[in-house]
Amino acid sequence: MVNLGLSNAQAKDWQCQLRVLGYNTGTPDGYLGTNSWKAAQRFFNNLGLEAGTPNGVVGPNTVMALQRFLNMNLKENLEVDGIPGARTKAAFAEYANLLSRVC
Repeated sequence: MVNLGLSNAQAKDWQCQLRVLGYNTGTPDGYLGTNSWKAAQRFFNNLGLEAGTPNGVVGPNTVMALQRFLNMNLKENLEVDGIPGARTKAAFAEYANLLSRVC
């Protein structure tokens, strides 16, 4: 499980958003495991954010895709470096807080 700073409630909201958008995360349980990250990688790739092969591993390509996504949606101006540092985790949590609870 790699929640990248999200609480379980925030992670569940992220899983729910991905499911609503048509990406199968498995059961939304608040734990971002392999299925959740594969879904996120497919989502990021479909947006042209270059997450790499959807394998469920949260490596630099996935983190860079997340950083690009957060920059697009929150205007965070995060450095796209593939490192899930404090600013990236805080921005991800901020984004998750904007999601309405749909599960």
